[in-house]
Order: sequence, then C-alpha cells, then structure tokens
Amino acid sequence: MSGHSKWANIQHRKGRQDAKRGKVFTKAAKEIIIAAKNGGDPSGNPRLRAAIAAAKAVNLPKDKIEAAIRKGTGEDAGGDFIECFYEGYGPGGIAIMVEVATDNKNRTVADVRHLFTKHGGTMGENGSVAWMFDRKGVITVDKAAFDEEAMMEKALEAGADDVIDDDDVWTIQTAMADFNTVREALEAAGVAMQSAELAMVPQNLVAVDAELGAKVIRLMEALDDNDDVQNVFVNADFPDDLPED
Repeated sequence: MSGHSKWANIQHRKGRQDAKRGKVFTKAAKEIIIAAKNGGDPSGNPRLRAAIAAAKAVNLPKDKIEAAIRKGTGEDAGGDFIECFYEGYGPGGIAIMVEVATDNKNRTVADVRHLFTKHGGTMGENGSVAWMFDRKGVITVDKAAFDEEAMMEKALEAGADDVIDDDDVWTIQTAMADFNTVREALEAAGVAMQSAELAMVPQNLVAVDAELGAKVIRLMEALDDNDDVQNVFVNADFPDDLPED
C-alpha cells in the first residue's frame, strides 16, 4: 500500500482529521493563497481551481476561500508565504519529503530539523531523496462507490495513468500536467472524490514491519502537527497491523 494513502487512512482511523479541522482549514487556505499568486481567476489558473476544489472537499467556508484568494493576489495582507520542500530520512532509512508553506524559513527549517532528530531521523540536503519521488496528481475515491472495472473505465477515459487498490479507496494517479483535466472530467462524470491533490509519489516502496512503521508514523504525525507543514510524503510500505496509538 502506498505510504501517502496509508497515512491518510491512519489519520482517519485515529480521528485526527476531525479533531484537527482547524489545521485542515489552514492548510487548504494556504494552498489557495500560494496558488492565487499566479492569478486570482480560477478559470485561467489550474492550480487555483484545484486548490479551491480541495478546500471545498474539506468544507472550508466560501468566505474563507474568497479571503485566501484576496491574500494571494495581494489585495489583502497576510499572503507572504513561501513554499518549499525539506528532505530527509526517517527511522530505518525511510525517505521523507516535507512540503511547507511558511512566512519564516529560518524558523521552519529549525523546527523540521529538530523533529527529524527527535524522532530518530536525519534531515538531508536538497536533492538527497527528491530523486526517489515523482510529482503526480493523486485522487482518491471510496472503493464502495465503484467496482474495479467501473473505476478503471472512468479514470482511464478521463486521462488518468493508473488506478491502484489502496485498502478502502481507489487511488487514481495522473501526470502532473493532466491532473486538473482528469479531476474535472471525473467531477463531470459524477465521481465523488475523497481527495484530489498534487503529491510526491515514491517511485518504489520500502516494506516496513509494525514496529518500524509505528516509529515512522510518529515522525510523520509530529511533522504534520507543525503549523508550517502542508504535507508529508514517505516511501514506506506500511503493514496493516500498525498499533492504534
């Protein structure tokens, strides 16, 4: 199972996403702010269209979406965010990519380095693990909504590259350039998506046992708790018997 999808399932299982809705809203708003820097009209800004769709999927209120767009275009103050990736190795040498949106890179890099060290990892230089990942569109759909044949037909017809059986969801992968086209085609076809985002997808997965997997998850959770962190991606293939806590 892919690390990112398993991570999302673990968050759902632990109730973290519901318990931390404020953080989810903040992440969605930051993505809109950054996307809107390239233009506040969604019709001419594919990344902004995707960011708005993702924000609606987590029920970010319309007024907050509009406020984030104004910040991104500079109409309102508060849009001084820089996006970047930090890289490193977690317990067991698992490769980790940390996507951040920050208004203070010095603070953020110090915080991220501290979390890597505290949880048995090592922060690396730029490019140390990025070569192990590809930037792709990732869309998840509740498996109960479609059988494999129907999901494959809809996704491939829309232009997706692959459909992966990921536990309770179908994970649809697209080329980065095709992401919005596929997402909008699925939306037009009435496919209800659990999530739709650009992600760092590992080229190969590294199997971990329950003990090592739990250590990696603890590092991922600690990183995710940081206010500047948008997403955490790993190349771990987690087992199904991870401990609940």
